Amino acid sequence: MGGGAAEATRAVAASYLASFATGDPETVAAHVGDGFVNEHTSALGSPSRGKAAYRERLADFLATFSGLAYEAADIVVEGDRAVAAYVMRAEVDGAPIEIQGVMRLTISGGLIERRVDYFDSLTFLRQTGQA
Repeated sequence: MGGGAAEATRAVAASYLASFATGDPETVAAHVGDGFVNEHTSALGSPSRGKAAYRERLADFLATFSGLAYEAADIVVEGDRAVAAYVMRAEVDGAPIEIQGVMRLTISGGLIERRVDYFDSLTFLRQTGQA
């Protein structure tokens, strides 16, 4: 894969992470394809299939995680895949949270087709006083 294609894949991944800070479901959903598969390895995450289902869930997600921002700590690209290590920061029910995680992204035609997200649910529960 040439440097231009790798940079394009990296740019999509970085833009996707940054889009959450807008708080706008449409801006976030604009990064994914119609057949988008959203997987979570965390016990607290819930999967979805399709752009429409993802967009529908985003409004509640963004409302729950007030001021949500993902800081990209590292993005590694190979072919049409990107692995993005991140620090997620937000406020949930008045409690500030900061969680490290990793997303594996598969990108095709400038859109994310698959996301697999890894983060520690227990860290979230502890930071929100639920554990």
